[in-house]
Amino acid sequence: VGCDRSKNLVDICGEKNFQALVCDALSVPIRSGSCDACISIAVIHHFSTAERRLATIRELARLLRPGGRALIYVWAMEQEYKNQKSKYLKEKNGSKDKEEEINTGTAQRPLSDHMPDSSSQNSASCDRLLNDSKDEGCDAKPAADSRLPVHTNRTSFHSQDLLVPWHLKGGTKKKGESVDTVVFPAGSKELQELSPVFHRYYHVFCEGELEAACRSLDCVRVQKSYYDQGNWCVVLEKL
Repeated sequence: VGCDRSKNLVDICGEKNFQALVCDALSVPIRSGSCDACISIAVIHHFSTAERRLATIRELARLLRPGGRALIYVWAMEQEYKNQKSKYLKEKNGSKDKEEEINTGTAQRPLSDHMPDSSSQNSASCDRLLNDSKDEGCDAKPAADSRLPVHTNRTSFHSQDLLVPWHLKGGTKKKGESVDTVVFPAGSKELQELSPVFHRYYHVFCEGELEAACRSLDCVRVQKSYYDQGNWCVVLEKL
């Protein structure tokens, strides 16, 4: 059984005879303890506060029976890990000069004042965010003078909280087209001719951040934590 916030994606599942429903990851309309296993792929990094991200993990755990397991994937701040670039960085399709592209991401949006500075962050600053999140005001109220940087596609991240351009192809998607066909890399010729462009919020996770959030819940235990192609991943077991 699948669920998604997007009705259009759920409709695609229905066309393929899969069981899927529209819902919010913070409130899944499925009975507690009724699932042998759950997966959450590329979902939790779209929630804008540490409290909401933790709530989605707690909701995932609620669905599991005792002994049931869950797999979670979130986007990693570290797109280059152990001297290896992620597939995301390697696929610079249609790009010209990345220095020029950086100047195209000028749109900004308000965010709560827990957002890190837009300057480049290293592993040390990621550790500081993990260990001192309370002092950084992770659950602070929105501040009018805070802005979100817009990420340049296929480049390293310079902030944990950012907007990623989502470029939609014009016209109706043809039957059989994959979702990937409606997305174009920044700077491509096709992109310049198409609209609209949406900015999707992401919180990219530092090493240990997802695992620490999971370990804060007393209803689950972390079976495994690992890095996979630009993502931080955790396998949980319901106690």
